[in-house]
Amino acid sequence: MNLRDLKYLIAVAESKHFGKAAERCFVSQPTLSSQIKKLEEQLGVTIFERSNRSVELTPVGEAIIDHARRCTEQAEALVQTAKIYQDPLAGQLRIGAIPTLSPYLIPLIFQALKQGYPQLHPVFSDEVTGALESRLSNHEIDVAVLATPARDKGFEEIPLFDEPFWLIHPLQHPLYTKDEITREDLRDVEMLLLSDEHCLSRQIVEICQLDTKPKQRELDELRAFGLETLIQFVSTGFGCTLVPALAVHGGRMTGSGVIARKLEVPEAFRRVRLVYRPNFPRLQALQALAGIILKTLPNTVRKIPQQSA
Repeated sequence: MNLRDLKYLIAVAESKHFGKAAERCFVSQPTLSSQIKKLEEQLGVTIFERSNRSVELTPVGEAIIDHARRCTEQAEALVQTAKIYQDPLAGQLRIGAIPTLSPYLIPLIFQALKQGYPQLHPVFSDEVTGALESRLSNHEIDVAVLATPARDKGFEEIPLFDEPFWLIHPLQHPLYTKDEITREDLRDVEMLLLSDEHCLSRQIVEICQLDTKPKQRELDELRAFGLETLIQFVSTGFGCTLVPALAVHGGRMTGSGVIARKLEVPEAFRRVRLVYRPNFPRLQALQALAGIILKTLPNTVRKIPQQSA
């Protein structure tokens, strides 16, 4: 049994005539009739009831034709998928990003990506770093946008940009009158962080050398799952927080009761990169994605020059 035999079955079922089915399949009627007879013998059932006037499907024949149609449709879909992927800049590209980046980066790049590469169909998702690395290993996504080096040393990466951290504090705060925010200033404030599953929290603690123990007992269990929640806490007077620069871009702080401040701490940044499996067959699509990201970034981040292909 092969796809050709299934197409013969479908042609006879739809035309209800062996001669017309043979013409449709560009074979002689004896050839088509012989193949269908062999298939019936192979399956051990009668697919068609034949008479001098018509050809009708038997009950089991109707079920077989239904399966035959699905098989031929799937085979055609397989061929079409292969044709699409002959062009690395066409078809689906599954992109995962960490939650502290995706709400700010994806809206920046989406339209530019669609306009620059109309045959490319990006599918976005966001999860924490560990989950994205697992999905990448399992071939559930094609590329991850991360802010830490991949724990799996087998992955490849394309460095994109360095994203400085900004301090968010209430408008009515002692730091408001300071011209520059230093590392010492950070150690003196009540710093709110995301929950431990976010790599951003660990980065902030390590880079800024912060004491993670809250100074006020009521803040001991105050951890948030998103940056916007942290900012809302700060706006009500619950401490300060550090956010990556893209979270500040576009006037997100306007009218929120907080102010965003640059830091005079040169090493207070995170490096954002594309992480992908080695031998990924559509490297050109990842390079296109990297190019769009770099083209649309604001000047609050430091772009990393790309190596020539």
